[in-house]
Amino acid sequence: MGTPIPMVELWRGGMLESTHTGHAVIWGDGGIVESWGDPGAIIFPRSSCKMIQALPLIETGAADKVALTERHLALSCASHQGSALHVEMTGRWLADLGKSEADLRCGSHEPYDKAERDRLIAAGEGACQLHNNCSGKHCGFVTVTRHLGADAEYLELDHPLQKAIRAATEEVTEETVSGYGIDGCSAPNFAVSLTGLARAMASFAKAGDSGSVRERAMHRLTRAMAAHPELVAGEGRACTELMRAMDHRVTIKTGAEAVFVAIVPERRLGLALKITDGNSRASEAAVTALLARLGVLEASHPAALKRLPAPQKNCRGKITGELRLSEGFL
Repeated sequence: MGTPIPMVELWRGGMLESTHTGHAVIWGDGGIVESWGDPGAIIFPRSSCKMIQALPLIETGAADKVALTERHLALSCASHQGSALHVEMTGRWLADLGKSEADLRCGSHEPYDKAERDRLIAAGEGACQLHNNCSGKHCGFVTVTRHLGADAEYLELDHPLQKAIRAATEEVTEETVSGYGIDGCSAPNFAVSLTGLARAMASFAKAGDSGSVRERAMHRLTRAMAAHPELVAGEGRACTELMRAMDHRVTIKTGAEAVFVAIVPERRLGLALKITDGNSRASEAAVTALLARLGVLEASHPAALKRLPAPQKNCRGKITGELRLSEGFL
């Protein structure tokens, strides 16, 4: 990985306390429109690539075979809060397939949604796999696996589903993957360059409701995400709030370890961002700044101001510092 540049800083008491460095690429019709740091940096896209992982759901015919709705497609690309909304929808999805929570392979964790967490505590219940932030993606995986009549262990690297995801990843990034790691939900995550990821997002941005099977699948997935941001993340989350702030015209998706992508159809642009220390407050600030730079997000919108410049408050509500862009970035 080449040299990253300072992007976001935390100031306290008039002094610079922390600096977050990173890389970013904006890709358009003519190639790289702008870049910062090393555009060739190889990264794990983590959950930012869920729309790529969901391509086989549509391209195999699995989604249409069981009449999945636009809401299902949005949920298949989600890193959700595990709220009642998400749990009920994933549970119903599986039941409609004749499957159950036991057919998922994502594992369970406590829901991020406080209301659902408190409900579980009050009821003396434990979290299940439906609460996993990736359960929507795994419902999509189960749907494809069922459609193909393939082995239930759909996370194995040689499984037809994972082979299809790897092929789709290489085709839309236009590069050979640089290896793979295992994601938090146990799925393979294929390493690509930041440029490749931005190029892929631009392909999604250019896709319409006509054309090839791939183009139609891209269009359906990204428009579903933009139309239903509450399913993609959840209340209070950057993805949900920023897509609403942009009037559902732009699709954005975060990934663990401070990755962010954006799909901007009206500009035919794709954006990919990585903060090298994995800090999500910095990736949210940086992507907010980049979206404002592209003219698709009002910098004065409350959802933008919540993230940049972002006052830092302590438990008493006292402002202790501020998150700012680094000088020289943008």
